[in-house]
Parts: sequence; C-alpha cells; structure tokens
Amino acid sequence: LIVIPAVIDPHVHLRTPGAEHKENWETGAQAAISGGITTVFDMPNNNPAVVDEKTFYNKKQIIDEQLKKINIPLNYYLYIGATGDNEEEIIKLKDSVIGIKLFMGASTGDLLVADRTKQEKIFQLAAELDLVLALHAEDETEIQKQKVNFINPSISDHSKIRSREAAIQAVKDAIEMAQKYNTRIYICHVSTHEELDLIRTAKKTGIKVYAEATPHHLFLSENNYKYLGTLGQMNPPLRTTADQEAMWQAISDGTIDTIGTDHAPHTLGEKVKNYPDSPSGVPGMETVLPLLLNAYHENKISLEKIVELTKTNIEKIFNLTPNHDWTIIDLDLEKEVKNTDLKTKCGWSPFAGQKLRGWPIAVVI
Repeated sequence: LIVIPAVIDPHVHLRTPGAEHKENWETGAQAAISGGITTVFDMPNNNPAVVDEKTFYNKKQIIDEQLKKINIPLNYYLYIGATGDNEEEIIKLKDSVIGIKLFMGASTGDLLVADRTKQEKIFQLAAELDLVLALHAEDETEIQKQKVNFINPSISDHSKIRSREAAIQAVKDAIEMAQKYNTRIYICHVSTHEELDLIRTAKKTGIKVYAEATPHHLFLSENNYKYLGTLGQMNPPLRTTADQEAMWQAISDGTIDTIGTDHAPHTLGEKVKNYPDSPSGVPGMETVLPLLLNAYHENKISLEKIVELTKTNIEKIFNLTPNHDWTIIDLDLEKEVKNTDLKTKCGWSPFAGQKLRGWPIAVVI
C-alpha cells in the first residue's frame, strides 16, 4: 500500500441548503472520504445563495449538525457568492471565507453578474481584500446569442450553445481585469485549448491566474454524448478530443494548477429529462482519484504530479496551513465503477461501467 497526502477538492456543490434531495453533508462527506478526500471547498449557489453573514452562518450551522450526526470530521471551507452589490457583506466575511465566487455566465442557481462594470468592482474588491476570486468563466452574452440558433436543441447541441467562444471571451475579460487590479483569479473548470493558451501567456507575464481542470473534461469528450446522453451534461460542456489532449499537455507543463471535481449531483429522475429541461452537473468526488491513478498506470501522469494537483498547489493558491491528513491507496486494486457502490445521494456516475486500476482504501484525518 502507498500513502499520499490526502486529497483536497477545491470545487464541490453539496447542495445544502435548498436541494438536499440531491445531496447533503451526510452523504457528501461519505462520498468524499470514499474518494480519498478529507477537505472540500463548497460553492455558494445554494437556495438561498450564500451572499451575506446570515446565509453564511446558517449554512455553516447546518453543515456542522450534519457532520456531527455521522461523526465524520471532514474539513471544509465555504465561498461567498458575488452579486454585484454585496461588497459590504464580503468585507464582513473576508476572514471566514475561502474566496469569492463570481458567475460570469449563468449556471445552476441565480448567482450571475454579467455586467462588466459590476464585474470590475468585484475584481477590485477581491484584490483589496487579498481574496482569491474563483470564476465560472462563460460569457453570458455569447451563450444567449447562440441559444436563439437552436429551436429544438438536443444534448449534443449543449456544447454549441455554451460555445467555446463563450469560455474564451470570458477568460480574456477575466485576465484583462486581473491584470488591471492585480487580482488573484482561479478559473474553474477550464475546458478549451484556447483558454489554456491565454492562461499560459498570462502566467508568463506575471498575472496571478490559476487554472482548474475537472475529471470530466480530462476523461470525457463530446463523443461521449452518444452513450451518456444528458448524464454527460455540465457547464461548461464537454469539448473535443483535441481539447482533452491540450488539457493533459497543460497538466504536464504546469498551466493547469489544480484538479477540482465540480461535484454537482442531481437525481437520475432530473437528469433523464429531455434536453434542455435536464439540469447541468455530474458527481465526481468518488471517482477522481481512481481515474487519476488509472492514468498513472497509463503513463499519463506521475504520482508526484497527482499530489501537486490535488493537494500542495491548492494549499499554496489559497494560503492554507498544510494539514497532516493522509490517503492510503492500493495501486493495484482493480475495480469497476458501479452505481450501487457509490455513497453520493444521487447514486450514479458518468464513469459507471469503467474498470479502473488504483483506488483509495482509507483516510487518516
């Protein structure tokens, strides 16, 4: 057996409060531990959204109660959502949150700030408070422009409606504003090779930009719509195999800093609705490490690089004090991903049926 520093997942949606039928912290914590993860950063697009002191402390209280019930001491940090007019609330919580989350394009929930002037204010505030600004970087104007071209869209049109241009434009804008205000930006779920090129260049010029990759963008492509259907629907959407290759290259050359699962569960009943009534988002905490360990066996990535992407880089970017949590892995354990084995409340995975070699078997917290 091998021991590695325990995985941090910097991007999860554990659906509490407001959508506990999809996931809560009891099932979410079990899923995290099962995936070798002992620390998570939870996103603010709940119902109600976490945008002020009241919603922040209410959410924290619910989480603590649920974790106590199952006696799992999962480490967690929370983001505050930017609304464009909640600067005072962000200032009050600056020492309590892990960062600010800005949705430049609409996704699950109603946290959207598409107005450039308001976006600039948020970039400036994040810089002044020295908080990481995490970005859902899709340009809302571009998405709406594409939408009108599809009268009866099907799932394969999802990647065209939320076009690569929408992602590229938003990343361009974000880098421009980060340079202007000297903001530390964390671009969530990068999905195209053009975004990676922009980030690579920005890094070279000293702009504080960090890039996150998700397991679904690394291990799935738009070719997978054929058998996944709406189970392969997420924002930003699946891209081409050429984009996938560019992602792996960006991991090798250090352009991609972290892996976050964007664990965003929905029930099967919700997911199998006809597109576009089906919600975007897939679970990912339980399969991220096995997928990476399987990729290690395929000589795509080293164990050292896995630790960088899932632990040490995250600690550096978010100024975390390193903890002494460990994940014990069996590199030779070969197992099929089965929906029936999953701890997540939604009970399904886009990777179901895949045989993977290398699994976490325990954590030490």
